[in-house]
Amino acid sequence: MIVADRESAVVELNAAARLLWSDAAPGDRLRDTVPSWLVEAHGRFSDGVADGTGRAAGTVADRFFEAHPTPADDGDVVWWLVDDTDRRLAEAALAGARQRSALLADVSGQLLSTLNLARCMEATARMATDHLAEAALLIAPPQGRHHQLTYAHRGGPVTRVTAPVDVRAVPGLAEALQGFPPVPARWINPAELPGWVRPAEFAGPVGSVIVAPLPGHGVPAGALILLRSSREQAFSDDEELFARLFAARAGAALSAARLYTEQASITATLMRELLPPRLESVHGVEYAGAYRPARDNERIGGDFYDVHPGAGPAEETLVVLGDVAGKGLDAAVLTGKIRNTLHALLPLADDHARTLTLLNSALLSSHHTRFATLVLASVRRRGSKVELRLTSAGHLAPLIVRNDGTVEESGTRGSLIGALPKVGANTDRVTLRPGETCLLYTDGVTEARGGPLGDELFGEHRLKRALAECAGLPAEAVVERIQMLTAGWVGAGSHDDVATVAISAPRTTDLTVVGGGGQRRAVGTTYGRNG
Repeated sequence: MIVADRESAVVELNAAARLLWSDAAPGDRLRDTVPSWLVEAHGRFSDGVADGTGRAAGTVADRFFEAHPTPADDGDVVWWLVDDTDRRLAEAALAGARQRSALLADVSGQLLSTLNLARCMEATARMATDHLAEAALLIAPPQGRHHQLTYAHRGGPVTRVTAPVDVRAVPGLAEALQGFPPVPARWINPAELPGWVRPAEFAGPVGSVIVAPLPGHGVPAGALILLRSSREQAFSDDEELFARLFAARAGAALSAARLYTEQASITATLMRELLPPRLESVHGVEYAGAYRPARDNERIGGDFYDVHPGAGPAEETLVVLGDVAGKGLDAAVLTGKIRNTLHALLPLADDHARTLTLLNSALLSSHHTRFATLVLASVRRRGSKVELRLTSAGHLAPLIVRNDGTVEESGTRGSLIGALPKVGANTDRVTLRPGETCLLYTDGVTEARGGPLGDELFGEHRLKRALAECAGLPAEAVVERIQMLTAGWVGAGSHDDVATVAISAPRTTDLTVVGGGGQRRAVGTTYGRNG
């Protein structure tokens, strides 16, 4: 407490005030004793121009005080000074903590918004320079003898390079890349950092450095180096702690992005093996296929087809089309097993019954509980005609489209694969003349539900009528026509997997025209992919 009169002279000080102003004594001028902010507050209050209660605030000897005036009867003013330093420091710390928490939430949101690993690395380096340091270097785990380095400088572009670097030249970096705790920043001498640590835009000597590990999900996601030049304030202990929290959030995001990238690469590899192949002309026979999965967000399912060409024109080509019970990934796994098994059985493919028996035994001995239907077609060209041997194992019988628009159903019938101990099936022989086609298809075509009310099956009669209109068309046109009609019939409704394969005997028409000199010449027109 300090008391001052109307003339701004000190009247009295209590013991606590004497600790602040040890040389002050009654009679001293107030301006020679206390800070200017208190002198000005006393003048305003004494003159009656103070706002509100007349309170004032300011610093005294590096401490923050609030001053509350109380008028005395003789015109003196008693100033009560309350030390408010701790409260203000606590409020500042709370505001800083809230700001850091908001920043960490923003970091997590931005980094986890992308599963692209390269973009996530660039975003991490950029955000580090926006909020923590003048420059940042993100070092990815080693790939052989090389590391992927992502540089960022405040206000500049982010650059990425892959180079062989000696991580042991930076104290604590090799350990950070292995997932060990970080070394304190005070242990790192900035003057001894190798040149590859600094971005090209970083000018002047390094004044302060932090090396923080990027912890991942079981495997380290890399390390982050933060740099400040000698022109800037060195990293404080609080900033170093916050940098580690930032690195932990970034490491989690990078680890998720890396895991997604690896899984996407594995999925893409498996997809290439599971997707139906692209078909074309083989040994003078036209082949065309199309596949549409039941779910638009999936590329594979339970329907499949394969074409295994013979060693030469005299050898039969094996065509397989099948349908595994169910949809989605589980059905696709069994699809892959069936396709691989049939590929292994190719040397025995001339005997359809034996091939189906061995395939059935392989499926029954596995842990799969699903069954499948399929049809085998052995194809060989004889002159201008194409001979087929068709065997159905519980599958829809193939349809043959003749040149006059007649649609015939093959006489092959058989039992399911992977359901019964024995497989029974008969083989039907079919001959295609030039321009005629044999269509193999799954029940996704005939059981496509749609129409005006959305509840009517496409049905076999519509399929046959559509095929009759395809008489004489090449294999690719037939497949495209059927796929287009079923897709239009279903519309936006749900549907099963749809797979179709067309086998056609190429049509070659010789036309006779008269040239300018009365001579005749033959023009051959071949329809098909290789025409």
